[in-house]
Amino acid sequence: MAVGLYLPLVIENAVALLACTKLGAVAVPLFSGFGADAIRQRLADADARVLITADGAIRRGRTVLMKPVADQAADGLPHLARLVVVPCAGVEVPMDDGRDLTWDALAGSPRVPTEAMRTDEPLLLLYTSGTTGRPKGTVHGHAGLPIKSAQDWALGMDVRPGERVMWVTDMGWVMGPLLVFGSLMLGGTAVFYDGAPDYPDPRRIWAVAGRHGVTHLGVSPTLTRVLMASGAEAVPAEPLSGLRVLASTGEPWTPEAWTWLFEVVGRGQVPIMNYSGGTECGGGLVSGNFLTPSTPGSFAGPIPGIDAAVFDEQGRPVRGQVGELVVRRPYLGMTMGLWKDPERYLETYWSRWPDVWVHGDWAMVDEAGLWYILGRSDDTIKVAGKRVGPAEVEAAALDGTNVAEAAAVGIPDPLKGQSVVVFVVARPGADAALIPSAVSRRIAGSLGKPFKPAAVHLVPRLPKTRNGKILRRVIRNVFLGDPPGDLSSIDDMGSLDPIRALGGRPAP
Repeated sequence: MAVGLYLPLVIENAVALLACTKLGAVAVPLFSGFGADAIRQRLADADARVLITADGAIRRGRTVLMKPVADQAADGLPHLARLVVVPCAGVEVPMDDGRDLTWDALAGSPRVPTEAMRTDEPLLLLYTSGTTGRPKGTVHGHAGLPIKSAQDWALGMDVRPGERVMWVTDMGWVMGPLLVFGSLMLGGTAVFYDGAPDYPDPRRIWAVAGRHGVTHLGVSPTLTRVLMASGAEAVPAEPLSGLRVLASTGEPWTPEAWTWLFEVVGRGQVPIMNYSGGTECGGGLVSGNFLTPSTPGSFAGPIPGIDAAVFDEQGRPVRGQVGELVVRRPYLGMTMGLWKDPERYLETYWSRWPDVWVHGDWAMVDEAGLWYILGRSDDTIKVAGKRVGPAEVEAAALDGTNVAEAAAVGIPDPLKGQSVVVFVVARPGADAALIPSAVSRRIAGSLGKPFKPAAVHLVPRLPKTRNGKILRRVIRNVFLGDPPGDLSSIDDMGSLDPIRALGGRPAP
């Protein structure tokens, strides 16, 4: 039986996940910002019998109702027998007497034995969102993601019994289950952070971490750049005395943001443990460590147990050049397949080279042995036969300019195949009129004239997921007037309007 979890990042979310594990039910964590259609699609695909939701959530001081969204999603799902409501926002919501239960009504349930499960029986269905096609339901078993998460927490981030891990995430992303299982299996504590990261002020994350004695704090590069743009207002009010590890995942770093996090938040004393993998990986593929030197944005290498490599177009392992991140042997934690869609699983990950998992990220190993993740390979921009990752363009756009955030995409060009277009968000107080030319010069000077942008557009904000990933392919599609694809993970639909209004126009 599958159970949907559509909740804020509250304690009941972890309790429900662990209860599903104990009972042998398949948990289906759902992004707390999903709309009804996205929820219904995933519950229908999973044949879910139960949905656990909340009355509402508090976002930026306002109540956002969740139960009505859950009701709308449940319409047309005859197999959904129960809807359980957790009181999170303290508001009254309509209840269906024949279907709905309150969370408190379950509190008096008798104790039940732990169900014995095979190692390969499904524990989690984690859905990934693409820009085209329906979301992929990655299947994770009882001896997969939970054990892999503990391994990653121990060997990648040195989490020890009694320590406290906080990650700014959502249970609907893989980092949510990793946070719960990894922390608890090592005898640690998972600290949940709910709500906006910069409300009521940009210091809130550091204040929460300090108040709860957090030892390991995970933030994304995008979130770091957003906070960094607030200047002195984002500097921790006091040192985080208990913090000994800063952790990161989600997007490539820029040196400026890495340095700010290390020097301003970590006071130059707390290492940044870079970590990268994915939903289908059940955890990380590469990470940092405490033993070898690192540079901003780098990884020490594959996590123990992962036979990762970087392949060129001929399927040969390479160093010193950009290639596809691949895994050459099975490992603990990788998805057992895609729910009800084995052919799509084989086509997506196994079809390019025999017996080799192609992850979909561009990566590079330098001559010193340090690894770098450079973005999704399907986001790559190819100008006149020369290939560049969006992260490289964005790093140049941010370097020495008044840009707080940037997103680079490739658009069709009749002569060069593709041209670079960059969307930027200005720093507070910056002279916006000067930014496009400054960004254009900086990119051309850093990457070469072939990569000089055809256009640099200022927008109020970039479309992102709630956990901070920039939706580059959505930006590209909306800019060109193409179907945007799956928008279920977007945090702010209004962020698309200024891009849509540009209508694919070239630079002025």
